[in-house]
Amino acid sequence: MAGTSLGARFYRQIKRHPGLIPMIGFIGLGMGSAALYLLRLALRSPDVCWDRKNNPEPWNRLSPNDQYKVTSSGSMVALHPLISWS
Repeated sequence: MAGTSLGARFYRQIKRHPGLIPMIGFIGLGMGSAALYLLRLALRSPDVCWDRKNNPEPWNRLSPNDQYKVTSSGSMVALHPLISWS
């Protein structure tokens, strides 16, 4: 067991316990989705600034017609029932 590689041990565990295959698939899908979402946030969000010399404040480039919020409604919605916007 000391000389076996990680891939061989992993293959042996999967062969012994085939119920692990869906769990590994869902964990991989979740990790991939999280990585793609973080990549999207890093590349597409106007709050992130990768080039400070040429564009130090990228959020100032947004026009009033750009939809930055999740919803485009004019009213503010409280996230908690005890919070009110007055």
